[in-house]
Amino acid sequence: MISTTNDSSFQVSTDRTRLDVPMIYRFLSENSTWAVGISRTTVERSIENSLCFGGYLDGRQVAFARVVTDYATFANLADVFVVPEYRGRGYAKQLIRVVMEHPSLQGIRRFTLFTSDSHSLYARFGFAPPQQPDSVMERYSPNIYLS
Repeated sequence: MISTTNDSSFQVSTDRTRLDVPMIYRFLSENSTWAVGISRTTVERSIENSLCFGGYLDGRQVAFARVVTDYATFANLADVFVVPEYRGRGYAKQLIRVVMEHPSLQGIRRFTLFTSDSHSLYARFGFAPPQQPDSVMERYSPNIYLS
């Protein structure tokens, strides 16, 4: 699937063969706030087991997002980023719009994500704090990639 966004030079694709895995790994392991220290093997396994979206300008990947899903009832949006030199141009909004409009992700009952600083971006797409926070539990190991 390739989708041209509002900015016709920015394209989003789910074609795994186009993903710049070394760039994705470098960003996540060195520059993200959520996966510093993650191994290349873990990044590759996460890509293999997710619906991935690459954002491209002139054939160069500048953005990424992935969705972990059963394609029926549950989806979790993860690892969303735009490389720093391309931020502030609306590419994150365009990327998320394409993710949310993907045909395989329609009719999902629970679509989740975790963010520490981009609440307003995701609120534009219908994300909100849990309606029943007392029903949410997690097992979280924030420093697992550093051990």
